[in-house]
Amino acid sequence: MKIIMNVEINEGYEKWKQLFVSADDAREKYGIKVLAYGHPKDNENKIYQVLEVESMEKMQEAMQDPEIAKARTDAGVNLDTQELVFLVE
Repeated sequence: MKIIMNVEINEGYEKWKQLFVSADDAREKYGIKVLAYGHPKDNENKIYQVLEVESMEKMQEAMQDPEIAKARTDAGVNLDTQELVFLVE
């Protein structure tokens, strides 16, 4: 299953990117593969991620993992802005 995730950040893109990359091992534990990530050319505070996940259950487990939650909070992710788009394969 492929997902596009969109969030807004408030701590800056470089900080977000550093913490996002550092969570690779945690994502791997849940079978989450990052296919792409970035931001619009004129807005570094709006982040898009394209993820491939084994199942929605694994994704939900990952979102509840304290390590991943802390990394997202530390990176300045505004969780209220999170949007998910499930792609049809």
